Amino acid sequence: MAATQTQEVSPVSPKATSGQGIGTTSPGAAGSTTLGSGATGASEPAATRGRTSIADVVVVKISGMAAREIPGVYDMGGGLSRTLGAVRDRVPGGRPNVGRGVKVEVGERQTAIDLDLVVEYGVPITDVARDVRENVIAAVERITGLEVVEVNVTVNDVHLPDDEDESNSGTDTRVE
Repeated sequence: MAATQTQEVSPVSPKATSGQGIGTTSPGAAGSTTLGSGATGASEPAATRGRTSIADVVVVKISGMAAREIPGVYDMGGGLSRTLGAVRDRVPGGRPNVGRGVKVEVGERQTAIDLDLVVEYGVPITDVARDVRENVIAAVERITGLEVVEVNVTVNDVHLPDDEDESNSGTDTRVE
């Protein structure tokens, strides 16, 4: 029976300098993380034969979807990111970017997530941030099996109800 080697991974801020990190990504697979090294051989259980790798973009998309599910989150991303996203959304065949406003650092067993949000006017920002953290952590841990070390929420803007009126001023959307 082979001895297993355990590596402790310490939490690190996603803004860590290069050379530091939460863990390591698998060699030869840029932007992906290996969760289980797996065993080989017919004598091993079927569930442990092989390796599972999760690309960083998977964690980005899960985090983005989970954050958008929370009432009070109007949009995600900074000003320039949202502007470019709005242009991309208007292009025929363009798809909405669920990863806009999400940055992740993924290690062997852990991940750290940064989110940039735009919240609706009138909602308690601390409550929205708490709910976003809880939902993102639950979704990422449930779907990927990675431990979420931290979710940093930055509120970049507040969406005012008047903002929609200005964007629709040139068109009449009423049906008579």
